[in-house]
Parts: sequence; C-alpha cells; structure tokens
Amino acid sequence: MEKQKLLAQGKAKSMYETDSVNVLLMEFRDDASAFDGKKMSALNNKGKVNNQFNAFILDLLAKQGIETHFIETISTHESLVKKLDMFPIECVVRNRATGSLCRRLGVEDGLILDPPLFEFFLKDDALGDPLINENHILSFKWASQSDIDEMKRLTFQVNEILRELFDKANLILVDYKLEFGKFEGRVLLGDEFTPDGCRLWDKDTLEKLDKDRFRQDLGDVIESYQEVANRLGIEINLD
Repeated sequence: MEKQKLLAQGKAKSMYETDSVNVLLMEFRDDASAFDGKKMSALNNKGKVNNQFNAFILDLLAKQGIETHFIETISTHESLVKKLDMFPIECVVRNRATGSLCRRLGVEDGLILDPPLFEFFLKDDALGDPLINENHILSFKWASQSDIDEMKRLTFQVNEILRELFDKANLILVDYKLEFGKFEGRVLLGDEFTPDGCRLWDKDTLEKLDKDRFRQDLGDVIESYQEVANRLGIEINLD
C-alpha cells in the first residue's frame, strides 16, 4: 500500500491517503501533548509503542465483535485503517472519578463510579473539547439518534471487555475516550486506544501508568506505557 498525500495531522498522529480510496495510513509520531496542545514535547519511541499497543487492543476488540477501522500494522509506527466519516464527538466512560470530573463536580479523586459514568464531548481543541449532551448532538446534526445509541452501546461494551483485560494485568481502567465514524453505513470504532487516551492505575499502589505522567511531570512516561504493554503480553518492537 503506497503512502500518498498528507490528509490530516493531529497532535500525535498523521493520516495519509493511500492508493486505495477507502484505506488510510495512520502514522503514530513521538509527539506528546496535553491541555489541548498547550503543553508539547517529543518522547523517544512513543510512536512505536502506541502503534503496536493500539494494534493489540483493536485486534482484541475485533475478536470480541467490536468492528473497528484497524486493518494491520505495516511498520513499527504505522498502520493501515479504513477511511471513516468521523463524528466530531468523543465518547468518555469513567469507572472512577479523577481529573476534570473532580474539578467540575468537587467529588473525591478515585471515587468508584457504579454504574460507570458516560459523557459526550465535542472534539474541538480551540473550545477546550466542551461537555455536550444528546440534545446538542441532535440539534447540531453531528449524529443521528441511532448513531448516538450505537456509540453508547459500543463504548459500554468496550468497557466490559477492557476492564476485565486490565484487571487481569493488575491494572484499573479508570477512564478512557473513544471516537467513532461511519463506514459503508455502519458505526465503527476509529482513532486509537492507547495510554494517551485512557487512565490506568496499578491496582495495589494506584501508581499512574498513562499520559497523566506527562501531564503532571511525573517522568518515565514511555517506560510506564511499556510496563502496561508488558503486563498485557504485548511484545513491542523498537527496532
């Protein structure tokens, strides 16, 4: 598959057209960002770790019946994916309270949320990815009711699968975000699932093993990502 014109560039990934109209090349870069791009840095091997971590998770989800855009990895830091018509929406599930939820509602950090909390956010860095609800989505025609229902169903299904996966690795899946798009009329999971877009805590120590290490200047960011990968049995190739 031939890499062609740059289609879009985000804070940590670049999307390229290929010689197939329905297939994109997704390149994971070493860039790290936080606070809607206000804090930026480059972390050695981040692109390779996240590309292979994402491939493992999305392949696992596909085997559990979650249709995703992922096709295959073609290098240590690149993957081929289906070209989706993306919704401008982030779907967030919180199994524990932390981060912006604690600041917004004044609740205790680490509070177990039962049932898990689902939230929608508008994907717009310039606006700070504001919290929205189903009425916003319908009024602005960002998605249909059936698409909303399917995104919520799939997001909760992912939660059941991955909470169990991480629990077996002695990790708590604190929260995460997912993005979806349409492909041939179907709602598919797009974007990525890596420690960039979720929070993972050690079950015994509550040590943070995710991008909060970058946000909060805790150090050993990529080492922590690799620790999570090792616990899941993912063999990361850094060559």
